[in-house]
Amino acid sequence: MGLLIEEAPNSQMILGNSRRTLMVRFLQEREGSAELRELVDYISEMEGSTDRKHRKSVYVSLLQTHIPRMEREGVIRFKRGRLTLLQVPDDVTVYLEVVKRNDISWSAFYVGTSILFLVAGFYLASFPLVVSSLVYLTMGLFHHAKVKKLL
Repeated sequence: MGLLIEEAPNSQMILGNSRRTLMVRFLQEREGSAELRELVDYISEMEGSTDRKHRKSVYVSLLQTHIPRMEREGVIRFKRGRLTLLQVPDDVTVYLEVVKRNDISWSAFYVGTSILFLVAGFYLASFPLVVSSLVYLTMGLFHHAKVKKLL
């Protein structure tokens, strides 16, 4: 997909910000290369607002913060308005939940499983099962909402 650098960048650097995560995801979907304008449109849409003010905010934060940081880390190259993905940290794909059109996400799977165990807990009158199901259901819903915001 391009140049490979000896030392893999820190995945926490990329995953520490949703815009950087979206940038990596978008470039991976575009076979490693895209125009900045396309990336701004994509991130704005994923963040739920495509109005002019929000798009400008995304554009400025990418140019002033995210692109320079990822260039310093050797993750991307930015030249003449075009971004090129050079490499992705080894473990970053673990955190990018990729779900095909007709597949169910892991977060949705855990929410469904938690609901089944919650029903079983009530049926069996098992307080520990009900409580643990509620804990997992809450975590699953939180994660599902967070993933949906990015997807």
